[in-house]
Amino acid sequence: MVDDEEYKIERETYRGQQYSQIYFTRLHHMRTILHSLVHLWKPHLPVNTVLGLEQGKECVIVGTIYKHMKLKPSILEEYSKERSAVPLVRPHNFMHSDDHLVLEDESGRVKLSGDSLDPRVFVTGIVAGLHGKETSEGDFLVLDVLEAGLAPQAPIPPGSREDKYVVLVSGLSVGSSASNPLQFQLLVDHLTGHLGDEKGKSKQEQSIASQIVRLVITGNSVELPQGLLAGQNLASKDQSKLFEPIKELDILLTQIAVAMPVDIMPGLNDPANFALPQQPLHRCLFPGASAYNTFTSCTNPHSFKLDNIRFLGTSGQNIDDLAKYSDATETLDFMERTLRWRHLAPTAPNTLGCYPFTDRDPFLIESCPHVYFVGNQKNYETRVIKGSEGQSVRLISIPKFSETGIAVMLNISNLECHALTFSTDLES
Repeated sequence: MVDDEEYKIERETYRGQQYSQIYFTRLHHMRTILHSLVHLWKPHLPVNTVLGLEQGKECVIVGTIYKHMKLKPSILEEYSKERSAVPLVRPHNFMHSDDHLVLEDESGRVKLSGDSLDPRVFVTGIVAGLHGKETSEGDFLVLDVLEAGLAPQAPIPPGSREDKYVVLVSGLSVGSSASNPLQFQLLVDHLTGHLGDEKGKSKQEQSIASQIVRLVITGNSVELPQGLLAGQNLASKDQSKLFEPIKELDILLTQIAVAMPVDIMPGLNDPANFALPQQPLHRCLFPGASAYNTFTSCTNPHSFKLDNIRFLGTSGQNIDDLAKYSDATETLDFMERTLRWRHLAPTAPNTLGCYPFTDRDPFLIESCPHVYFVGNQKNYETRVIKGSEGQSVRLISIPKFSETGIAVMLNISNLECHALTFSTDLES
């Protein structure tokens, strides 16, 4: 069951909405959660506002964190650099040793200090509770940090469950120089049970393929020639170049939709709106696949349930943006943080484009998923994380298929997963 209603925008309008409304909604929602946790965390301390701080007196404050970054891009600086003769170099990460954090609520803001709060971990937009005291310099010395933690999770009904598989793939990039049509066909043949024979290992693979119940494509399915997207009138030969990758993708999707349900999410490079939540790719792009009721064009983020297992995932923009403004050892660390902060895209709208919602923040995580996946990453990674109330989440980082030939196969009976590697190298 697809559950993307919260990410759909029925009537888009850009008539003077301010992004402050998203931050206000986020703070109001998260503060209610954090206040309910404070009495268990620090029951002996009062909860103050920034304006109500008293020097030297320990307390708890709850607010939105702002990260002051020396290297954060500025539109005015970008413009001036682009007009200069010196080539513009864009760093992969904008962190600097002078970065510091500020906490803000409706009453004011205060600079944060102390070793308990590492600026490398946090980003602008997170709502947190802080235990500390105001110093003589006017800073708030942080002694301890309270995050919301994993949201409540619906239990999985007990009992034996038969093996069923969901295949996750991202970054097909049909039309790019890195894409390999033969590799795509191997993927299609495996999903539809046409790969191999009825002997030995191939028979076992065919048996598992027969248990695949859904394919989820997590963004960046096509790569259109950027030079043809500058708004100019296109000659007929250029138009064919523009639509050829989409036609090729539709052929692949049609072959799969005949055999099983297919969910396709938009990504950064797909012909969809740029800002999150990205709306479903228009069905007219896929005349072949959309003829089947097994084909579903979904939003990004995408949420669905299968056999009481709740899936939640994105095409990767939220994690890629976190990697620009914070630090972690691996992709899974970023993913875990978003769940424990209870927010899919904390850097939106500060550095990640999003629609200016006025009455809600759709990226708040109110129900913890059982499976959380993110597409278009460098490597395949997975781990299981646990929550304080028995929550258990399978994290999956899905690599770009066009670069790695890897898709991910998840068994929903036990939430175990493994990589599927497709290679056209005769020597491998």
